[in-house]
Amino acid sequence: MTSPSVRSLVAKTALVGLLAALGGLAPSASAATAPGLAVSPDHRTLVRDDGTPFFYLGDTAWELFHRLNREEATKYLDNRAAKGFTVIQAVALAEIDGLNTPNPYGHTPLIDNDPARPGIEPGPDNDYWDHVDWIIDAANQRGLTIGLLPTWGDKWNLKWGVGPVVFTPENAEYYGEWLGHRYHEKGLIWILGGDRPIEEPGHAEIVRAMARGILRGDGRAHLLTFHPMGGQGSAQYFHDEDWLDFNMRQNGHDTSFTESYATTLTDYQRTPTKPIMDGEPIYEDHPVSFKPKENGHSVAADVRRPLYWGLFSGAFGHTYGHHSIWQMWQPGRDPINFPLMPWYEALDQPGSGQMQYGRWLLESRPSESRIPDDSVIVTDAIESAVPGAGRYRLKATRDAEGAWAMVYTPSGRPFAVDLGKLSGDEVEAWWFNPRDGSAEAIGTFPSEGQRQFVPPAPGEMLDWVLVLDDASKGYPPPGTRRD
Repeated sequence: MTSPSVRSLVAKTALVGLLAALGGLAPSASAATAPGLAVSPDHRTLVRDDGTPFFYLGDTAWELFHRLNREEATKYLDNRAAKGFTVIQAVALAEIDGLNTPNPYGHTPLIDNDPARPGIEPGPDNDYWDHVDWIIDAANQRGLTIGLLPTWGDKWNLKWGVGPVVFTPENAEYYGEWLGHRYHEKGLIWILGGDRPIEEPGHAEIVRAMARGILRGDGRAHLLTFHPMGGQGSAQYFHDEDWLDFNMRQNGHDTSFTESYATTLTDYQRTPTKPIMDGEPIYEDHPVSFKPKENGHSVAADVRRPLYWGLFSGAFGHTYGHHSIWQMWQPGRDPINFPLMPWYEALDQPGSGQMQYGRWLLESRPSESRIPDDSVIVTDAIESAVPGAGRYRLKATRDAEGAWAMVYTPSGRPFAVDLGKLSGDEVEAWWFNPRDGSAEAIGTFPSEGQRQFVPPAPGEMLDWVLVLDDASKGYPPPGTRRD
């Protein structure tokens, strides 16, 4: 049963929203253009309410609610919608002193840093949560779903040595219920957790309590997942729990096919079956392995590789991030770990625009029966050459019935494939360019035996996708957009 105090807050929330709308302070509260989402019948991916596949292409904007005003948020959301993103991951109680440093309108989220006392004040546009409402509505109107983190971990900014511990299981459940009530009609996905050790005493119980509150508050209207520490996955802690709808990994800020990236396939193979994706790989322009002086910063090729490694390992989607954008850094703000440029300049870094090509590639082929299958690649006598190792690891995926197959190679090296994995009498082959989304026809071959393919251009940073189709299917060029 909902507590009287929560019902009171819900009523006050409705009044604030009405006044804001009457004052022209927010876009319409309708989330009609952001799809309702569910787990697919085979538990491998997400689908819209009408049953069509939903491609989760996320962007990491942790400080969106806390640091951007409405004009800036509009600029950001317009850019991401134009680049084919479908989910924006942002934190309600933000990481960088989000409790005590006000948002651009001078408001903080909690009264006395108490999660049981969200800072709601009567009247239009006068509290922190009005601004969160506005941004979520603006995103939904652009067809973007918000991946909403209620908080960044159970503690506050211990990494930077400021702030108290604010959460207990009791107030976490209350706060979750309040959020669930407030946002049950919005277009969003709940992402619990944050980059904090789940092994710390009480942390897992706080997560479970917040999940219970959210479920009670929004009536199971939205999907729930969990964002873990680097190199970990939600499946390690919560895989068998009913509230966890799909698994999320944080494969981390390295540039090689490490054990973390390989573990996406491990989570794909777990039972009971649940969808899996990488919610935080290396960001573009991020210090590699957090060591800028030793390793420098990542480049677009470094963020493309995890996109295809993840998708071809069975992931149903992927999240991009930029090191300046997650923290919304700009001159005048203390930088975290050497950002290279202000967030508004980083919007058009090449990697962000190239993420959509992975989406269009998979959406140009029937995906309902897609499986990971590296046996498409004919292994060399030297395993570290083919399928490769480190940042040169090849990955393959295909239709379970053999209608099509794809092989991602991070470099321009020749490699061989087993054409017998394809159905039909002939295979139509293509090269797909992950850097610009173009496709080039190679030719048609008998669907039998092994055949070597040589990428159109050599180069250690020139990645390619070999696309093999059952020629009888008549598929369009790879990457053809359905819209």
